[in-house]
Amino acid sequence: MTDSPMPSPPFPSPDNAALQVVVGNAIAAVDSGEATVKEAILHAAVHGWYEGHIQGEDECPGCDFRGGLPKNTNRG
Repeated sequence: MTDSPMPSPPFPSPDNAALQVVVGNAIAAVDSGEATVKEAILHAAVHGWYEGHIQGEDECPGCDFRGGLPKNTNRG
């Protein structure tokens, strides 16, 4: 844990339209039998992470924080 706060909330935000589509598609895939719950969760997690990456880059241009040591990063 670091002493300095992150410059923004986690990404993607819960109301992110793309995230809502990803989650909706995962639920539909389970409901239709197209995917198991495990497969749907994995798919949603990967695509949700990607959408968060896109939103994070848009909201914090120049940030390069990737979870490393704070002294080695630029948090915007």
